[in-house]
Amino acid sequence: MTRVLSGLVLLALVVGVFWGLPPWGTQIFAFVALVLSLREYDNLVRRGGLDVVPGVSFVLSVLMYGVLIFHLPATHFLLVSAVVTGGALVLRGRVPEQAVAVAASMLFPVAYLGMGIATVPLVREAYGAPALLTLFLTQIGSDTAQYYTGRTFGRAPLALALSPKKTREGAIGGLVAGAAVLAGFGQLWLPGIPTWRLAVLGVGVAIVGIAGDLFESMLKRSADVKDSSDLIPGHGGMLDRIDALLFTMPLYYVALQWLWRTGPGA
Repeated sequence: MTRVLSGLVLLALVVGVFWGLPPWGTQIFAFVALVLSLREYDNLVRRGGLDVVPGVSFVLSVLMYGVLIFHLPATHFLLVSAVVTGGALVLRGRVPEQAVAVAASMLFPVAYLGMGIATVPLVREAYGAPALLTLFLTQIGSDTAQYYTGRTFGRAPLALALSPKKTREGAIGGLVAGAAVLAGFGQLWLPGIPTWRLAVLGVGVAIVGIAGDLFESMLKRSADVKDSSDLIPGHGGMLDRIDALLFTMPLYYVALQWLWRTGPGA
């Protein structure tokens, strides 16, 4: 019951922010999610035994979020981030174990979290609240179908080492639901895109969402934790809630630039 109530509160909050507030509301909401996610990511990295330089990933990821929100050259900042990361390790003056892994873990959240979460307000700004909610509803529909299809028909494990409860049958249910939900809502909120393309995009969103979920499970297993934090009762941490979206939102944002060039004003 706690999980259900928390989920309903989160859904109401998301819809209220995305639909009821101007784009700046989504920017603030996403920024809060970014800060919370960075704290959880840092904890996972440290529990995994990587000797990172404190604060570097946090600052670079927050700055990358700002770069994208204000439409500044992200490629330039990503290059600078690599230099800053390497420089911070050098200035610390000691050789960490697994130096390559340490450097990579410091730079990775700049793209994974800073850029990934920034695509939420970018979609809201460029394509409107309905387009953003279409993606969120597709993800919810796919996740729900994966759970119930897997629970009812699941036999073959999907990725036993990463998530023992996920099954291939559940994944297939998620793909079907992703195609159906995105095609259905897309006809209403993404006019001008052929239905078959919406369905294909829905399948892609479902596949990438499963990958995002499994990736975050891998991070948690490497840190030997069940949840990224206990922030949300019954749901775990922020990363546990947005793991799939961190993969699906960038895909969706890029796909809309190709498929919906006319935008909501057409």
